[in-house]
Amino acid sequence: MPRKLSKINQSVEKIFQIIEIMANSREPLRLQDIALKVDMPASTVLRLVNTLVSCGYANQDSVTLKYSLSLKFTLIGGLVSSQTSIRDIAHPFLLELSKKCKESVCLAIEQDMEVVYLDVIDGPDGILRITQRIGKVAPLHSTAVGKILMLNYDSEQLNQVITLKGLTALTPNTITCKEKLIKELKKIKSQGYALDNEECELGARCIAAGIKDYSGKIIGAISISGPITRMTMEQININKHIVIDAAQTISELMAYTE
Repeated sequence: MPRKLSKINQSVEKIFQIIEIMANSREPLRLQDIALKVDMPASTVLRLVNTLVSCGYANQDSVTLKYSLSLKFTLIGGLVSSQTSIRDIAHPFLLELSKKCKESVCLAIEQDMEVVYLDVIDGPDGILRITQRIGKVAPLHSTAVGKILMLNYDSEQLNQVITLKGLTALTPNTITCKEKLIKELKKIKSQGYALDNEECELGARCIAAGIKDYSGKIIGAISISGPITRMTMEQININKHIVIDAAQTISELMAYTE
């Protein structure tokens, strides 16, 4: 888990404040505008911004003298992205979730209109070991993680997945009607979590929340699963806050900001 550092370099902290201000601006900024937004003396801002220009991370228009960030940040972002694994980032949080809730915990992504499990931490009794394992695929419509991942779909994509994959009934509780699925997805979007209430497997319930990246897109989902004897609706109401908070923290580590 991330730890709070006792010492920081104030100059580095200031330059990152400037970078964030410039990144959030839709147009180049004057030196005075940057100084006002970061609440620093113009002389300090000038020194720091000129450092960014010198290193190729910012540009200054020769006519307006306004500053903007350069595309070098795009290069750096691409390099960082290629080294970043959602599984590596999420894994310690999955371990903590499983320990806290004493249930199976999963990380899943969407691939080819199906759920793919990237990481699974078995609960104390391993009751769901067969249905949830790393690399296993599952339907979107009948799983909590799948329904979270379907929030990315527009109407055309939703029609496509129904046409190509169908809404197969895995249990009597599985949603098999397009209208009911749409209603369920609207509810999930509003409440911030999804529930699989014996829809994928009789005797098991699962609650999931989505992980977002810097663009706000849902790139994965984490879930807590267990037998209905333990995963009562009362327990679901407790676990929903835990899984939402964990997903939010992972999202922030994936550069998501609200």
